Amino acid sequence: MENATQVTEFVFKAFASFSGLPYVNSALFCVFLFLYSLLFSGNVLIMFIISANHRLHTPMYFFLSKLSFIDLCYSSVTVPKFLVDSLSGRKVISFNSCIAQLFFFHFFGCAENFIFTVMAYDRFVAICKPLQYSRIMNRQCCLLLMAATWAMCIIHSTIQKGLTSELTFCGPNEIHSYFCDTPPLIKLACTDITMINIITVANSGIVSFCCFLTLVISYIGIVRSVLKIKTIEGRRKAFSTCVSHLTAVLLFFGPCVFIYMRPSTELQVDQVVRVFYTFIAPTINPVIYTLRNEEIKTSVKNLLSRKPDSWFIL
Repeated sequence: MENATQVTEFVFKAFASFSGLPYVNSALFCVFLFLYSLLFSGNVLIMFIISANHRLHTPMYFFLSKLSFIDLCYSSVTVPKFLVDSLSGRKVISFNSCIAQLFFFHFFGCAENFIFTVMAYDRFVAICKPLQYSRIMNRQCCLLLMAATWAMCIIHSTIQKGLTSELTFCGPNEIHSYFCDTPPLIKLACTDITMINIITVANSGIVSFCCFLTLVISYIGIVRSVLKIKTIEGRRKAFSTCVSHLTAVLLFFGPCVFIYMRPSTELQVDQVVRVFYTFIAPTINPVIYTLRNEEIKTSVKNLLSRKPDSWFIL
């Protein structure tokens, strides 16, 4: 195959069914810009509050701040490019930029999987082994868990990027998404993708399965421990510490399973599902954790009412 026939850029065809409607690009730009502003401000606020308030320097809030950072980076890999494309009307990305976007998208997507898993383990230790919590979830353990998370993310995203970048693309070059991802991209390859498809699905499947299995085991232990609590009020307090995390997990893992744990076939609903787990879920996470967390809500109220004396408590 001659190099002259190889694709050097891709065209995003997200929301193609609405392309004939007037002002659709402007409307999408306004909606995405508004939601991205909420996402940015919400996650930055949580990171700032946790960093500034020494009462929140605990493992649970340490991982929550990392979740906010990952949420912000995860959506920033795709949304700013979409906003620029909506204004310019030219939804094009070069081959190298597409591969780079795919790498970072899977890097932070994998980080989202692992941080949710680590947070579940943290809640498991807090509820099932409260007397040993400080010893188990010490600073070294938290840093080690985050280091392992970043290492696994590098391995996963490198595999996805390496397999995809080695494919030959000779046309068509239209991606039915608003960002570069493995399933819609490998469908455009003009070489046999059977083995590549199996490996990429298996790679994503291993990551998802390991995280899901750890989550299930953690919550089985949590439920068993909570049911042993004598009082209803005690059970309610124990469950309330997990509700926010469990809600965020379901909002993220549900759409991901729908996209990545099935054969590489394109459905009309896929575009909406991708928007949900790449953008809507990270936007909702700060709201979920703020509304159900009294310490976060108190810190936000102190910040808004300008009470600096309640922040830097040693």
